[in-house]
Amino acid sequence: MPHISRARPAALLVLVATLSTACSRSETPAASAHQVSSSTGAVAPAAAELSELVDSVSVSADKARIRGAETAPVWLVEISDFQCPFCKQWHDETFAKIDQEYVKTGKVRMAYLNFPLARIHKNAQAAAEAAMCAGVQGKFWELHGSLFQVQAKWAELKTPMAVFDSLARAAGVDAKGWTNCMTTHATAKLIEADRDRASKAGVESTPTFFVGDRALAGAYPVDTFRVVIDQALAKLKAPR
Repeated sequence: MPHISRARPAALLVLVATLSTACSRSETPAASAHQVSSSTGAVAPAAAELSELVDSVSVSADKARIRGAETAPVWLVEISDFQCPFCKQWHDETFAKIDQEYVKTGKVRMAYLNFPLARIHKNAQAAAEAAMCAGVQGKFWELHGSLFQVQAKWAELKTPMAVFDSLARAAGVDAKGWTNCMTTHATAKLIEADRDRASKAGVESTPTFFVGDRALAGAYPVDTFRVVIDQALAKLKAPR
């Protein structure tokens, strides 16, 4: 069964291992050097590595995978793999409802972090790059949705680029710019940084979520997220 755990205050968010509703990272490369801040829910790179991520491509892609009002009091950080079937399950069953009820109403700000399990999901890294390259042009969430929607079409392909190209064009990206981003792997460092900071925070499976001071591992149904988000909102309103 999946677990919900509390994060360690002002330190790394510790995640309880899951079994039935998450893809395991037991075969993924080890990573380090990034942290998750439990005070804001935001996932930020260590200062020593900022210089590697301040190029315009990374800045644009990083900004594009955040949605919701800057004034939203609670962060929801999704750590996910586009080829993971449980990540697709959460996207198909829960994402739109949380987006409609909490993100679009200004209660929650959401960020997506890449955690491609490349050793067990052979096209996950390329899918992450496809979404992030679309993000450079402000189209991350369009690719985010379509990649999950047609996951079965590209997941086991030897070469998924034709599908990704079609999805990117349908999303309205500039094809030449997106293709250049893909062929030069311009967002690969940012994706690696995502995986590093998530691993540093104790993430071992996808999907994993951080909501306020809670860590959730697994494709929980929408009712569970409603409870956890409402608790986070209530905690902020409670007298100190």
